[in-house]
Amino acid sequence: MRASVLRRAGDIVVESRPVPQPAADEVLIRVGAVGICGSDVHYFKEGRIGDFVVESPLVLGHEAGGTIVAVGSDVDGSRVGERVSIEPQRPSPTSRQSLAGAYNLCPHMEFYATPPIDGAFAEYVTIQSHFAFRIPDSVSEDAAALMEPLSVGIAAARKAGITAGSRVLVTGAGPIGIIALQVARAFGATEVIVSDVDPERRAQALKFGADRALDAIADDAELRTLGVNALLECSGATPAVLAGLEALAPAGTAVLIGMGADEIAFPVPLIQNRELVVTGIFRYANTWPTAIDLVSTGRVDLDSLVTGTYGLDQVEEALRVSTASTSLKTMIRPGSAS
Repeated sequence: MRASVLRRAGDIVVESRPVPQPAADEVLIRVGAVGICGSDVHYFKEGRIGDFVVESPLVLGHEAGGTIVAVGSDVDGSRVGERVSIEPQRPSPTSRQSLAGAYNLCPHMEFYATPPIDGAFAEYVTIQSHFAFRIPDSVSEDAAALMEPLSVGIAAARKAGITAGSRVLVTGAGPIGIIALQVARAFGATEVIVSDVDPERRAQALKFGADRALDAIADDAELRTLGVNALLECSGATPAVLAGLEALAPAGTAVLIGMGADEIAFPVPLIQNRELVVTGIFRYANTWPTAIDLVSTGRVDLDSLVTGTYGLDQVEEALRVSTASTSLKTMIRPGSAS
């Protein structure tokens, strides 16, 4: 098979590799589409994210879907031909975190495109059968892949306690911010406000259902007085984090989703006096059934997020253009001619 391989920071080539063989509990999937994530761009540019360092050739891409073409010995053969969305992780089933249901926090996790585990910028991948979720015929290949970032939004909304009547602020109108605002709506929020410094991204937020789109700089004073129930912080920008905390009503919850500075000086008296809950999010657990339902019933639109499609030979170009302000989700189609 063909695979796009990151050899070192800034160096990507297409290689011929053996088609992986599914273990007893796995399925072999012909990859239909893969979304580019900010982490893919970071590995490409820097060769590392925090403690995760590219020390040997790595296949990027973890937002993926496709069609099952073979199964391991313990998997029902009738699954061959199923169109699926891939939850791209393999936790230890016996870790304390997995047994508690928070398998995303398993210290022994193997996750697509996180060194040294290869990802999905390839024609075929394997995954444990229970992490290959069947999708309805009405769901596109792109949407199947984008269940992964949708799952981030679902996990964040759950942590924020968003429900009917919630007022929500989403800071950052990039791909995750746009998904987060849609999820907040689907969870019952009656007002979703989005902030961003970029006018094009603010316009996109309004297109996807935001009630208001505020300029994170010019409208800073207004932002800080919103009195929302939940903050979904998707930018990672320190000013957005701090303004978002001030925007929370007493007993509000802030969920930090975007990756930013390693350390931020928090307004401790504000957090104490308003009894705010400030938490992070690391991937997701038990989100795929909800994600598939939200998409298949039309409550979340993933297909309209796609702003570019490329083949395996164009991965480097796709990684570079995916950071443009007009880009939301750039897709790789491994089986398409470049």
